Amino acid sequence: MTEVTSTPQYGSDAVADFLRSTGIPYIALNPGASFRGLHDSLVNHLGGEQPKMLMCLHEEHAVALAHGWAKVTGSPLAVALHSNVGLMHASMAIYNAWCDRVPVYLIGATGPVDAHRRRPWIDWIHTSSDQAALVRPFIKWDDQPLSVEATVESLARAWDIARTAPTGPTYVCLDAAVQEEPLDRDVSLPVVEATPPTDISVASPASVQRAAALLRAAERPVILIGRVNRTEVGWRRRIQLAEKLGARVVTDLKAGSTFPTAHPAHVPGPGFFLGGEAQRVLATSDCVLTLDWIDPAGTLKQAPTEDIRSLVNASLDQHLFNGWSKDGQARPTVDVWLPTDPDTAVDQLLREFDCVPATDEGFDFVVTKRESDSINLSDSPIMLPDIAVTLRGALAGTKTTLVRLPLGWNGDDWDFGHPLDFLGYDGGGGIGSGPGMVIGAALALRDTDRIPVAVLGDGDYLMGVQALWTAAHDDIPFLAVVSNNRSYFNDEVHQARVAVVRDRDVQRKWIGQRIDDPAPDLAQLARAQGVEGFGPITSVSELPGVLAEAVKVVQSGRPVVVDVVVQPGYSAAMSAGLTRDAN
Repeated sequence: MTEVTSTPQYGSDAVADFLRSTGIPYIALNPGASFRGLHDSLVNHLGGEQPKMLMCLHEEHAVALAHGWAKVTGSPLAVALHSNVGLMHASMAIYNAWCDRVPVYLIGATGPVDAHRRRPWIDWIHTSSDQAALVRPFIKWDDQPLSVEATVESLARAWDIARTAPTGPTYVCLDAAVQEEPLDRDVSLPVVEATPPTDISVASPASVQRAAALLRAAERPVILIGRVNRTEVGWRRRIQLAEKLGARVVTDLKAGSTFPTAHPAHVPGPGFFLGGEAQRVLATSDCVLTLDWIDPAGTLKQAPTEDIRSLVNASLDQHLFNGWSKDGQARPTVDVWLPTDPDTAVDQLLREFDCVPATDEGFDFVVTKRESDSINLSDSPIMLPDIAVTLRGALAGTKTTLVRLPLGWNGDDWDFGHPLDFLGYDGGGGIGSGPGMVIGAALALRDTDRIPVAVLGDGDYLMGVQALWTAAHDDIPFLAVVSNNRSYFNDEVHQARVAVVRDRDVQRKWIGQRIDDPAPDLAQLARAQGVEGFGPITSVSELPGVLAEAVKVVQSGRPVVVDVVVQPGYSAAMSAGLTRDAN
């Protein structure tokens, strides 16, 4: 930890000193006058080092960056948000982090709460009586302290709460006057832990025993693996448990890489929605163990059974539900609830089955070509599976982290053999989060031997493209392939469904959906932010060479975007196969 060499002279100096004591390496921000005191302290009191500022062009990108970082590391980054207006900008990204259950350390600011200290006009429109009310339904805790001493204590509490499972965003609003207050006294800084918390709530022995009894008696157990940690030890222990139980395992692309997809226990076809094979396996199950699975009740409803099926639910999610957001999903009927984080539940169950939880780590998994990999190197249009095949060829032999995949991705098109092979979705479905999250994840992976890769939708890319500037400015390498169907295609599918139900013209589903005429130049937009840009690539024959070149650029330390124009892979099937029963 770098030693502070100057004595705090202002309130914001004490805040900066506290931030340094947490060990947070970065603070992402878009500049704002409401935290000008803190900004000065970061630059001139701490010398611009740890936490280092990551300048972003929009508050939503700053929070998305911290979200991406947390998905890799499990630890929060700090984000400074300018007043109520910056918080409004950031609110979508905060909701994503909330739904994804990741820790983000949000530091807001306001004009002087004391009206006599407000400058005319600008301080008034940048001050609110309860700023956190804008986002309180989807943060874990907030405060708006009115003294330097109260501020550092609130920041310490927010630090503790954000990192305590179930993790999530916290928000502390700094008063501008408190930041700029000259200090005529010593301010004692709260002591916090810089390392991850080690004390974790566990399920009671009685609950673990009842869960183990149900699983032991099961003939067709299934494990649904949702939001779990990204440690290699946790990965090995989940394999241990599945093998001990003789269970089938279903994974969810929204949660990322949680279990080896090549393992015999893994059910093929992981997706953002429950696949057909997973439905068949669940329909014949007699006991289901969910490890913080996203929407267990909705999932089991898709796989009804006439037999008795018990449910063991390991999750702390119930501690976050507050009524405003319905991200808690439908209420499952649970036989045994293990109120602990899912990886701790795995450890407790392994011991109940007289298994010593694995402690070994340090294994590699690299991208490999498949014997079946082949594409028609012609001028034919590109489909989404063509991107998977050519990416495997370009990345063969490398350790790769897929940061983001589009909703149309086939889960069988890529093998996962390590917890960092894929990071999952954004939690709240907030389009525009992808670029910022890619940069945050890539920053966390920058000093590793992994290549960050994202396959982004064009709508997501266009909403968040200015986030790329931070990657260019701070030398954060990654490869982003834009699967560009020049449409908000998911909504075309919805319009087709409505048209079929209403006996209307399905062929008109594209109106108000297409991003065309003119088609935005996505590669040029990347270059405008200082990032390398290739494309548009419109034929399969171009893909291998361009992606191979793009990987070389990333390996040289540069961020790259490749615009790949694709055909909507399931548009014809959806248009032809829709019935009045579609929903």
